[in-house]
Parts: sequence; C-alpha cells; structure tokens
Amino acid sequence: MAPPKTPDTALDREQRHSLKAIRKFLKTRTSYDVMPLSFRLIVFDTNLLVKRSLSILTQNGIVSAPLWDSKTSSFAGLLTTSDYINVVQYYWQNPEALSRMDQFRLSSLPEIERAIGVSPLETISIHPLKPLYEACRRMLDSRARRIPLIDVDDDTKRAMIVNVMTQYRILKFVAMNAGGTTALRKPIGELNLGTYENLQTTRMEAPVMDVIHQLVRYSISSVPILNSDCVVVNVFEAVDVITLIRNGTYDDLGLSVGEALQKRSPDFPGIYTCTLDDRLDSIFDTIRKSRVHRFVIIDEGNHLKGLLSLSDILSYILLEGEDDDERSNGD
Repeated sequence: MAPPKTPDTALDREQRHSLKAIRKFLKTRTSYDVMPLSFRLIVFDTNLLVKRSLSILTQNGIVSAPLWDSKTSSFAGLLTTSDYINVVQYYWQNPEALSRMDQFRLSSLPEIERAIGVSPLETISIHPLKPLYEACRRMLDSRARRIPLIDVDDDTKRAMIVNVMTQYRILKFVAMNAGGTTALRKPIGELNLGTYENLQTTRMEAPVMDVIHQLVRYSISSVPILNSDCVVVNVFEAVDVITLIRNGTYDDLGLSVGEALQKRSPDFPGIYTCTLDDRLDSIFDTIRKSRVHRFVIIDEGNHLKGLLSLSDILSYILLEGEDDDERSNGD
C-alpha cells in the first residue's frame, strides 16, 4: 500500500502557481522581447582562420559567435569556447599537427571534433518571433547554453542571423519582468536543484591540461578548485582556456591552475556561491543584479556541496509541474 500523499502547504501552492505564471509569461513573449535595443553582433565566416577568430573574440570580449557559410549563404552553427577547447585537446592528442595550427580554419572544426569523439558544433536555432518558451525548450533538449535567432530575408528568402540569445539573458528577463520569481520561496536544497554527485574538482597546483581533459571528458564548463581542506577557493572556467591561448600560442597550457588564474582579466567578477538553504527567489535576485553563469553550492565552512547551473534553473521553471498544468488545462 502506497504511503499517503503529504498534503500541500500554502508554500507548495504558491510555488506551483508562480511556476505556472512564469511558463505562461514565456509562452506570450518572443525572443525579440529579450533582445536589447542596441547591440553588436559578430559573425564569422567558416573560411576564417581559427587563430584569427580567437583574436577577434578576445579583442571584443565575447565567448561565442555564429558561423556563416558564404559558399551556401547559410547559417553553419555556433562557435563557443568548447570548440576551442576541443582544438586544444586534439593537438594534445596529435602533437605532430601543432605546426599546422596557423593554417587551421573554422570549416575544419567538425573534422577535429569527430577525431576526438566529442559533440559537434551547436547548430540549433529558432526564429525570433517564436514563443520564448519554445526557444528555452530547444536549448534544454540540446543542452545548449545559447541559441542563435535566425530570420529569413523577405527579398532573397535566405537565412539571416539576427542575434544570439543566452540562458543568462533569458533568466534575467524573467527575473525583471515575469513577477512570479519573488514567490519562489522554497530553498534549493528542498527542491534538490543542482548537481551533487560525481562533481569534478581540481587543485591550484594541478596542471591546466588535466582540467582541460576534465572539461572535454565530462562536457562541463567549469571545475571547482579546492584546497587541502576541501574548501572552495575558486573555479576554473572554460573561458580561462581562451585567455591562455588568445595570442595563438600554446606555451601557457603547461602552467598550473593557480598560475593560469593569475592571467585573468583584472575585472573578473569572481565566483558566486549559495547554500542549500538559499531560496530560489534570492537566486533570481542575484541573476537580476549580476552577470552570473553558475553558483557554487557550499556549506557554512565553504566546503563544496554541489553546483547550480543556469540550465538547472531554466529546466526547473520550465518542467517542474508542467504535467499538472496540462492535466488542469485538459479538465
């Protein structure tokens, strides 16, 4: 006999109502609503040299760019830090190819990624007039952290890259406009929100290449750094690899993690932490105020407990209780 179901509390009902309101909000907004009034979009031709693309990214302070195939006049995918890390991994496995790096073009990325057995370039996209909810679902289904917005030119009938929308921009838009986030008052520990098992970690003295192998092997974007007492002291991020190779040389890949972090930009915002007792509304408040990509979950002694990604948060607000929404709509 199944145990009796715990009756809903007022907090349960408030949480469920807020999630339903947020989903309704996402279904009545489009990606155009999220776009800033003024922005700059950098698009790379697939014929561009990898070394040159890396230089352009770092000069403009960006970490991704849509690709365009000029031969077919079509969208060719989204270049991200993961693709550069895959290139590093490839040359580590094939050191004899390092001398050809200066001639390597973006069009060869799929070949490289097949060679090391990793996921290919992100190719998902969406029309900017589609509901924002649909864009979020596509991102979750493909595990992408950003999605290009592709329109069609009325005259030529060819694809036209409009912008690239990130999970952070979507969640900030929700935090600032949806209203329901202030009522998400359950703590993340009670919601079991985040990742708590099989966490990858490193130490300051570890070689950078060891961390790069972790990033590739586990398809992750960051690795917490612990001291000898297992206290979180920092986080090594995928973008840190870009800093090391931005000049087109690979000498710095022989550094330790601690030495690599010293090369970060002076305006690096630092890491964001939370505890299992922090409520989801406070997490959204931080997203609204700060440019954050993940939260390191710690205890009162700053020991690592888990990681909370923006994907975790987006998945929760889209999927938690969604079946109940459909049943109630069908009644």
